[in-house]
Amino acid sequence: MAQSVHLQNLLSHRVRALNGRVVGRIEEVLAETEGDVCYVTEYLLGANALFHRLAVVRFARAILGIFGLTKKHGGYRVRWDQLDLSDPAKPRLRCKIEELPPTDKSSKN
Repeated sequence: MAQSVHLQNLLSHRVRALNGRVVGRIEEVLAETEGDVCYVTEYLLGANALFHRLAVVRFARAILGIFGLTKKHGGYRVRWDQLDLSDPAKPRLRCKIEELPPTDKSSKN
């Protein structure tokens, strides 16, 4: 049976890598519906994900770029099966960070 977690309890929680290092905070959750059921497909972590949630991605990148504050890795896309939510208060990756695409590379384009 699928695990049920309230999304509002996940947002802004720090996600840790396999080595315990903080990878980023959950800032956005992407989902798809199938009939009456909604399935999480991805979690977005980091600053770029926060901009995505606030719907200001292009604006924020442009402003940060003017001041030279763009980050090479502003966040990561985490597939639903790459995140361990057995303890929702302490989400952990199930994979290596190197396996995660950055948030600025959309798989949904």
